[in-house]
Amino acid sequence: MSRSRHLVDPALAGLLEAWPTVTLTAENLSELRNRDLPLPPVEDCGVDWAEEQVPGPDGAPDVTVRIYTPRDGKGLRGCILHIHGGGFVGGSVREIEFLHRPLAAALDCVIVTVEYRLAPESPFPGAIEDCYSALAWTHRNAAGLGIDPRRIGVMGESAGGGLAAALALLARDRGEFPLAFQHLVYPMLDDRTCVRDEHPFAGEFIWHPTNNAFGWSALLGHEPGRDDVSPYAAPARATDLSELPPSYIATAALDLFVDEDIDYAQQLIRAGVPTEFHIWPGAYHGFDLMPGVAVADAARASSEAALRRFLEKQP
Repeated sequence: MSRSRHLVDPALAGLLEAWPTVTLTAENLSELRNRDLPLPPVEDCGVDWAEEQVPGPDGAPDVTVRIYTPRDGKGLRGCILHIHGGGFVGGSVREIEFLHRPLAAALDCVIVTVEYRLAPESPFPGAIEDCYSALAWTHRNAAGLGIDPRRIGVMGESAGGGLAAALALLARDRGEFPLAFQHLVYPMLDDRTCVRDEHPFAGEFIWHPTNNAFGWSALLGHEPGRDDVSPYAAPARATDLSELPPSYIATAALDLFVDEDIDYAQQLIRAGVPTEFHIWPGAYHGFDLMPGVAVADAARASSEAALRRFLEKQP
């Protein structure tokens, strides 16, 4: 018997049928990474893209970034440094081209997206240092990319949202490359969710507790929940969120991450960080990918509106 199916927005039922919940294991990880996803068609949208190999962390390989730039328009644009999801163990920039082209066109911005190293082959701090390298390269090459360096922010969903939050902490603490905003969509922030009592309703669909434990163990190189986890791996471990950039967090009421996302938004507000927070009822992890559903359409509209405000020209 499902414990939360009755709470799902009826209009989102179709996505559950098209996107069945699977359980990640060491044995099936490679197969799941290499599967052919039924991705939507990619439209040109008047946006060009290019790939660059940028210098990686000391002693590590170069990092691949893909840059999406609208063809029309003049002057410097704002920039979204985007970090893809995948539970720290999967995902790629290629899989989300269908999202990046229309978003760059709609917001008239540059999107730089990072092909960071995946766990468990590259545990912490591999992924976050790759993301920091991409941020450093974007700042250093802003003029040539047509980017206003005052309007570079970070965005991510799921594990990408966790990495985006970690990058905001790392950028603040290193003090080299400022971020104008952090935009986090159902972010994966806290390894301790794996060792807490199971939520009575959240986390049944798409990304469930077993997968969460697998992803965190792969990233950390040990079981989640230990006392020595770095906030640059699990941002919810940070004890000081002051002086972070203006923040947007959105999550879903039936998402496994709902409690940790609420907690992080509260901590940002208590630290004096301008924060917008949304929780979408009847929704689960990844729900906003479903077109033509009222709650998903509202979530995407809210997200895009916040990005538009973040990317506005500075006085």
